[in-house]
Amino acid sequence: MAEFKRSRLVRNAEEQITKKTVVLGFLTVISFVLIIIFGLPFLVKFSIFLGETKSSKEKNVKEVTLPPLAPRLVLLFEATNSGTISIKGLAEASVTVELLKNEVSIGKIQVTSDGDFSFDGIELNKGNNSFNAIAMTEDGGSSEVSKTASVTYDDQPPELILVNPNADSITVDKAEYEVSGTTEKEASVLINGHVGMVDDNGKFKLKIQLSSGKNDVEIVAQDLAKNQTKKTVVITYDM
Repeated sequence: MAEFKRSRLVRNAEEQITKKTVVLGFLTVISFVLIIIFGLPFLVKFSIFLGETKSSKEKNVKEVTLPPLAPRLVLLFEATNSGTISIKGLAEASVTVELLKNEVSIGKIQVTSDGDFSFDGIELNKGNNSFNAIAMTEDGGSSEVSKTASVTYDDQPPELILVNPNADSITVDKAEYEVSGTTEKEASVLINGHVGMVDDNGKFKLKIQLSSGKNDVEIVAQDLAKNQTKKTVVITYDM
């Protein structure tokens, strides 16, 4: 019984090989007939047609290029007391970057081969200034708008009001004294070089140790734009 099954499988395999041989022979005969009827020039033209079709497809693929990536603006500060600044950034090498201030174009520049760029002498408006950039290629491609970089132009010194002491010169009988007052929100305060704690309302305070006799106490308030207001008081410690 096993031998019968095996011989049957062999016959099936031989039939499949025979069918494939017949089909291959038929295709070969058809090819020769086409050569005889249309001649060799037909085959040459057909080959050229296939080559041109392939070349056209490759050309179309090459023409599909991706737009450049959006530039990245670099601002190392969020506020300044200077009316002009430089804005640096990073982008793809050799593209052109257009800079916008408050959504208005203010200039274009070529990116270096290292992928960096710098817009110098940019004039600021009083208050907040928002900057964006777009990268452009020679073939007309353009990137998405970059993330916004903002800077505030503020050339006014911060307010500084002393609550304690409330006079330019006072005399006390204790060595420990608490200096307090108010200034702008987000400003920093130094009292004789030591940091005074400033709360969300601009109130500050710091306890200091006095030496016997006269003590010059300097209070400096500085805002985010680095504008400063200074006051000096004399506190006499009389034991």
